[in-house]
Amino acid sequence: MTRVKRGYTARRRRKGIRLFASTFMGAHSRLTRTSTQQRMRALVSSHRDRSRKKRDFRRLWITRINAVTREDRVSYSYSRFVYNLYKKQLLLNRKILAQIALSNKICFDMISNKIINQSNTNRRNKRILIVLNSNR
Repeated sequence: MTRVKRGYTARRRRKGIRLFASTFMGAHSRLTRTSTQQRMRALVSSHRDRSRKKRDFRRLWITRINAVTREDRVSYSYSRFVYNLYKKQLLLNRKILAQIALSNKICFDMISNKIINQSNTNRRNKRILIVLNSNR
């Protein structure tokens, strides 16, 4: 049988793995088997954390909006604020609201006061209608 020299493809594959794992510590960057395992683990983690990052930022924005809405008013909360936003059909997402709440608190207070005043007048009108209907 003739001699087969098979260094080229394997070396090229291992070189790609080593380049990916070059920033890993210890044997994870030097040994082929551990670097391939570490590479698979890193790719799994990055895939999982891409969706987790979206979730974490949404939680952060909600926390910031809730903190600012509760600052001045005692019985007002984030859930009531967002409910009134949807009711008034104001299309502001949580990211923008959190940025406004941090950078320009006066503007955020204007938005929330407008929503609160409109919802309070609607409640009063409904109560008056209920009282008028019950008197009939």
